[in-house]
Amino acid sequence: MQKNNAPTSNTLGLITVLAARFSAIGDVAMTVPVLYSVARCYPDVRFVFVTRPSMTSIFINRPDNLVVVGADVKTDYVGPGGLRRLISELKKEYDFDAFADLHDVIRTRIMGFFCRLQRTRVSRINKGRQGRKALTRVRNKIMLPLLSSRARYREVFHRLGLPVDYRFDGLYDGHAMAPADDFACICRPRPNGERWIGIAPFAAHKGKIYPPEKMEEVVKGICESPGATRVFLFGGGGDEAEILNGWAGKYSGVTSLAGKRYGFAAELALMNHLDLMLSMDSSNMHLAAIAGTRTITIWGATHPYCGFMGWRQSDTDCIQLPMSCRPCSVFGNKPCLRGDYLCLNAIRPAEILKVISGAHTEITEEKTK
Repeated sequence: MQKNNAPTSNTLGLITVLAARFSAIGDVAMTVPVLYSVARCYPDVRFVFVTRPSMTSIFINRPDNLVVVGADVKTDYVGPGGLRRLISELKKEYDFDAFADLHDVIRTRIMGFFCRLQRTRVSRINKGRQGRKALTRVRNKIMLPLLSSRARYREVFHRLGLPVDYRFDGLYDGHAMAPADDFACICRPRPNGERWIGIAPFAAHKGKIYPPEKMEEVVKGICESPGATRVFLFGGGGDEAEILNGWAGKYSGVTSLAGKRYGFAAELALMNHLDLMLSMDSSNMHLAAIAGTRTITIWGATHPYCGFMGWRQSDTDCIQLPMSCRPCSVFGNKPCLRGDYLCLNAIRPAEILKVISGAHTEITEEKTK
């Protein structure tokens, strides 16, 4: 196990709660407001969160009673035998009294089974699968917003007797700013008067990706807008890096982070200094949100009603088209029923630029108050 060390004292002898979520970056990032809040609500309870090793560095500036453990369940703790060993090791080191399953997949159900064998209380997330089916089916859709994933995480702790009030105001405590040294490996500190905008144009599935050629028009429009502006492009390696690096070479004031692997700590600190982030329904939406940055999102096959909006994101910052076939998928991984992805292709770059301009005006007015 790879561990982010944190104080583990439990001075009043109360309980220790183990929680787990192994999945995509966005899902893990959505646990942050809830885990930080429950830890602050119950300072005499120790919370141990186990997740993929690569996710542990998201949890910066965390409460002292929150321990984050990285466990590779694909190589080091494989199958029922490996998961049994993981639970045994965690039990030996932390002597937890309850298990909060924030994932509800076969892997965490097996972990819960071994916890019950040790007479440990288990509470599991209710993902609302029936509601998701009703929201995404082709006929007789029920267009009602589902509980957010964060609300479902809170329910898990509530069932353990730990109701959660939100006590989270971003990874950098509200209006505080991340030290510029934290992103020095990416760029210099922001000069006075320069506007910084982040763009994360990709997602895991086609149904959530705004056409790159249209997004390039957005990048061009931002670069040609009045005033000093710097654009940061966030993305992965491979084809994403090739496209984003191409834009960075083509337009002045554009920096691509794609494929650079600066790490979550540096990228989150940079996100904290952005005026705003433009992203898809993707992990960068959630990372920017917990970093305390206003986030504008583009929605295609998915929908905010599915329960995956960013932390404290406003409905007015969600760009989407009112189409009867939307949402057709919770995760954007199903082929388009129409075959043309009109839900994304019909969104005009000019409309996105208009929303960005309006948001920036509001941000500027707030700063001058």
